[in-house]
Amino acid sequence: MRIEGIAVVTGGASGIGAACCRELAARGAMVVALDRDIGRAGAVAAEIGGRAWGADVADESAMKRAAEAIEKDVGPVDILVNSAGVIQRPVRPTELTMAAYDDITRVDQRGTYVACVAFGGLMLSRRRGAIVNIASVAGMRSMPLHAYGPAKAAVISMTECLAAEWGPAQVRVNCVSPGYTRTPALQTAIDRGDRDPSALADNSALGRLVEPTEIARAVAFLCSPLAAAITGVNLPVDCGWLVAPSWHTYGGLRAPGNS
Repeated sequence: MRIEGIAVVTGGASGIGAACCRELAARGAMVVALDRDIGRAGAVAAEIGGRAWGADVADESAMKRAAEAIEKDVGPVDILVNSAGVIQRPVRPTELTMAAYDDITRVDQRGTYVACVAFGGLMLSRRRGAIVNIASVAGMRSMPLHAYGPAKAAVISMTECLAAEWGPAQVRVNCVSPGYTRTPALQTAIDRGDRDPSALADNSALGRLVEPTEIARAVAFLCSPLAAAITGVNLPVDCGWLVAPSWHTYGGLRAPGNS
């Protein structure tokens, strides 16, 4: 599955974003890794033969300038992957500071929308383009993530809204909702005791965590011509986490059998 054209990946310096940069580049795209951390974005870009760009996704003026500059210096952007985001510790609402709440909402929700508008507006003029937003299964279920979960639910909703708005211009907008994925951010949470890796794995049908490369492959598919008729979908890539927890009411997932 070859992917042609220029792709911008926000949050491209690490984690799922970096995995998306590598996957898209391996499939033929010219990739621009966009991130607040220009140093780490530069390292990813050097690895894949792409470009690095420094910008804060939630800064409307900065993103508009970045979109225009990338179009001028690199070329017309055909693909946008919105992976920039921050995670949240699973604290009680009374322990979640409004500063932390505002930062998560600013980056995960506002930043995704700002990037969509900055790059999507240019796609509209060409009557082509593919946008993939990174949401989360946290936006699909109740969790003790009182800022992150609602922000990701908003990403799923905005994906559907933009897909309908921009579909007549042949700009497709989809999103991927990762389950618990073995990123540096999750590993940090595990190391400080905020997450139990065995509990995360045992609560999925496949009994393991998702790897960043598996998210990146799903993103690449949605960006590719193979998904030309797909827009407005939310694709969970979660090792079956969404389907497994309700089985605990019946004693948990069953051991493999012949039935």
